Amino acid sequence: MSNTEGDLKAEKSKSALATLKAEGSWHYQKKKYKKAVDAFTAALALNPTDKNCFIDRCKCYMMTGQYEKALKDAESSLKGDKAFYEGLYQKAEALYRMGEFEFALVFYHRGQKLRPQREEIRLGIQKAQEAIEKAIGSPSSVKLEIKGDLPFFKKDEDGTSPIAVIHDLTKERKQPTAKNIPRDEKTKKQLLGEFYNDKKFLEDLMKDEDLVKSWTMDGERVQDVFQSCLAGIDNLTVYAQEGKGKQRKGSKPRHSGPCEPAQFLLKSFDEIDEELTCGNANGSLKKAKEVMKVVKSWSETEAPNKKEALGRLHSCIGSALVDLEDTDKALEHHQKDLELAIHCKLPEATSRALENIGRVYAQTGQFARAIQFWEKKIPFAHGAKEKTWLFYEIGRCYMELNRHKEARDFGVRSVAAADEITQETWQINVHLLVAQSEYRLGNIESCVSHFETALTHAKHQEEDSATNAIQQVPSALSSSSLCWFSL
Repeated sequence: MSNTEGDLKAEKSKSALATLKAEGSWHYQKKKYKKAVDAFTAALALNPTDKNCFIDRCKCYMMTGQYEKALKDAESSLKGDKAFYEGLYQKAEALYRMGEFEFALVFYHRGQKLRPQREEIRLGIQKAQEAIEKAIGSPSSVKLEIKGDLPFFKKDEDGTSPIAVIHDLTKERKQPTAKNIPRDEKTKKQLLGEFYNDKKFLEDLMKDEDLVKSWTMDGERVQDVFQSCLAGIDNLTVYAQEGKGKQRKGSKPRHSGPCEPAQFLLKSFDEIDEELTCGNANGSLKKAKEVMKVVKSWSETEAPNKKEALGRLHSCIGSALVDLEDTDKALEHHQKDLELAIHCKLPEATSRALENIGRVYAQTGQFARAIQFWEKKIPFAHGAKEKTWLFYEIGRCYMELNRHKEARDFGVRSVAAADEITQETWQINVHLLVAQSEYRLGNIESCVSHFETALTHAKHQEEDSATNAIQQVPSALSSSSLCWFSL
């Protein structure tokens, strides 16, 4: 096969992959999860190492309650990159929903080390801790089992899997008696309940040098897995001591059940987002206002992240008001979100508020103001997709203000970011932006080059409207003006 034929085949494969992923994302947004899974599965057949595709399919499985399949996809996404945040977070979520709260807590903490300011990871840690605390209150109902990463241990040369050895050891493990436990150990035993025995068991396993030197199928050392589990159990002592100390001081007992702050907020935000996604802006607005009343009634002790939650609620209310075309009030709420984010030093929330304020100004034709807030967002932008969108929108605003050099410069930055993602719709838009700004600057050769690139992507994407519009470029170039076009 010639190089040309090989390049053509590779290009077709890349185009097919992008199409399948886009199809899967579209079905996911429409809540057609079975079709989305089929699309992502087909995409993975073309590229079995696409970690983002594993995460996309994992989310579909989560939505349909197939948590074991979700866990498997999350683990697959981590095979080539153990520090992949989305993989760690989705693995923690799957473990939590499977009732493996201790292991979920381990992976929530790993994710927090990578993204300490992410709201969902803090809420994940909080809900896992609360679930474990409930288990401490009724130790007979929960027992730490040898699950999670352990079933994936490699077999030894004699064909015996370390997990089988662990199960054999559990049969022989003796229960420590109170007489043989030091005073501080007695306190730990009282606080941890049956988890105390599991902790001692894992500590005994750590003494087995051959076992701890082995590796899991995921490529992790068994020693690291054990240490993570022990760290999670040790945290239980801290949580239990804190709760016991508060009760001694005569404070009111913590809420239990679905009304606990973390669970209440998670459920409420899901409902608010669901209403807005379904086009029910009034329902979303009403729900957000009701939740805000509840959150305002909480003390800082009950909800340490109270201000952060209020900021997100202001954001939800602002988004609903935008859909209801009440942009003035929407801006007020997004500004309050920004103030709380800056006061609490929350980068993710600050980025969100800056983005939303910029969107409102752009939608109302106040392009200079939109640029002002979006340019402040640049230091907070993470990932190629977010940067592609942000640079493109800033470039469009400059184009609307007839500041063509700035439009071209941000268009070029958007092109560079878009090269790292596979969505050809963005490739079309960013090259069109650069082409049109170059035309305004009189750089016809560069203009034509970017239009040709946009046309190539449009044909791959089978976007007939884009293809037809771009093919009219020769006549547009000969006219005195060039219309704005984007997908």
